[in-house]
Amino acid sequence: MGKRDDLIAKYADDLKNKCGMTPDMALLTKVTIGCGPAIYNDDASTVAGTQVSELETVKENYLMKKLGLADSPKLMEGIDSVLETYGKSERNKYRAVVYYMLTKHFGKESVYK
Repeated sequence: MGKRDDLIAKYADDLKNKCGMTPDMALLTKVTIGCGPAIYNDDASTVAGTQVSELETVKENYLMKKLGLADSPKLMEGIDSVLETYGKSERNKYRAVVYYMLTKHFGKESVYK
């Protein structure tokens, strides 16, 4: 197994144990690959759930550009819901896990088909 496979296994573990979800491994793998080299960088691989600028970046670059969603208050509500599920006190919220849950939350799995 390579480093990416190890990370995908770690993300799947977070989804199961911290979020109470059974991950769709094919989708999780595609979302992880879509994150590119950011998954290997300690700072870029996580989402700072308390930084407004970081959440705006997730909204604009992921939800609007990648998933093609229109800007609306529902987007931030979705992000808040996902972060709540992940656990507000969870320090390391992995970007790939957050993106995976957002993809599921908004029903946009087709983007990765």
